[in-house]
Amino acid sequence: MKAFAALVHREYIEHRGAFFIAPLIMVVLVFLLTILAFSVDRINTRFSGQMLTVMPTWVFEAGFAALAAGWLAYLGFALFFYCADGFAADKRNNAMLFWKSMPASDLKILLSKLAAALTILPGSIFAVALISILLMFGVAYVTTMIAGLGSTTLLWSILGIFAQMSLVLLVIIACALLWYLPYMALVGAMGTAAGRWAIPLALLLPSLLSVLEWVLMGGGINPFSTHVWNYLHYRSQFPIAFDSLDRVWEGQQAFDAMAFLVDFLQKFDWVQVGIGAAFAFVAIYIASEYRRRSAAN
Repeated sequence: MKAFAALVHREYIEHRGAFFIAPLIMVVLVFLLTILAFSVDRINTRFSGQMLTVMPTWVFEAGFAALAAGWLAYLGFALFFYCADGFAADKRNNAMLFWKSMPASDLKILLSKLAAALTILPGSIFAVALISILLMFGVAYVTTMIAGLGSTTLLWSILGIFAQMSLVLLVIIACALLWYLPYMALVGAMGTAAGRWAIPLALLLPSLLSVLEWVLMGGGINPFSTHVWNYLHYRSQFPIAFDSLDRVWEGQQAFDAMAFLVDFLQKFDWVQVGIGAAFAFVAIYIASEYRRRSAAN
């Protein structure tokens, strides 16, 4: 178990630039630019503070959701390129023989890469996302104080919103990682064999499978109306419904994190998560066997 944890930690050390340092630098730069904008009167501090108190709960909830959506998009791109590149890194930097000499199987090494993609790497971006949102909330609250409208009640309300939305973001990230696990494993397995060519291959593979079904079995007016394409389209859409949030976005009621999470987790397709996990393990196992045999030759 210690060896596996060390392998996961190695992945973090090698890729912390993309998953921690670069996002943290972006946060610092944006924060400094925000402070500069206020200090040179590019933004009217008093007017901004007054606007924030018109619908304070909605403003902070919407701000958290918008910034969190941006970080989720960054996480998706970062994980895609990590799986395509990180699984082939040992072969590219001539470290394969070193790792073959260690008491760790190819399967364990590849599983450690997948485990890093599910835990410590997205955890780094989650931490940076919370820091950035907390800074945003801090700047917003300071502007309300400058406008003479800050209060202890508003501060506690903001902290409550931050706690609730942080829990929601954590659950959504965890479920998204489980939902897209088969894609991550497939791209990683392809990266083991094809290296960085896994990126274009991963984008091309769904189309090839759909065209193959259409050619062999027909059933649609075009290659993108097949069962394969429809299934992959379903698995590409994160199953989250925003129907329960319509009244929140309209400002008619406050956001209830627990009610949202209960509804979300009940509607989540856990059967597909289980199927995806089984597929991911098979893909990684096949990739480990290829890696073992190719290195031996």
